[in-house]
Amino acid sequence: MEQQLSQTLINELGKFDTIRGVELQQAIVEWLDENVAYYNWTGFYFMNDEKQQLEIGPYVGAYTDHTVIPYGRGICGQVAVSGQTFEVPDVHAQDNYLACSLETKSEIVVPIYKGEKLVGQIDIDSHELDPFTTEDHALLEAVANFIADRL
Repeated sequence: MEQQLSQTLINELGKFDTIRGVELQQAIVEWLDENVAYYNWTGFYFMNDEKQQLEIGPYVGAYTDHTVIPYGRGICGQVAVSGQTFEVPDVHAQDNYLACSLETKSEIVVPIYKGEKLVGQIDIDSHELDPFTTEDHALLEAVANFIADRL
């Protein structure tokens, strides 16, 4: 992603300032899907610490069976444990990968913190190898913070 597009999208987040909750999350995944061509599956997972699992939130893209992911399993599950952004340029080179679609070639997962507490994550799958840039990281971190401030 070019820096100009990333900055434009970050600046556009304000247009969602009047909505909250699931409505906001759905609007954000649709907006990302429309604006970034290589974001082929865009969605949220939220933490259920009692059950030690992630539970799917709003998403755009192909249907997934992965509506619940145990902590530690797959890329999303690893982020649930580490609390750190995890970018995978080539999912086929990753041992602990849960395949949602045969077309997925890369993935990035960015944690969402409410204060100091890890509460969820935004997950992006791409049908391109290694498409994510520092600008994608900046955009997705801004989205994660925007969502967290409105939970």
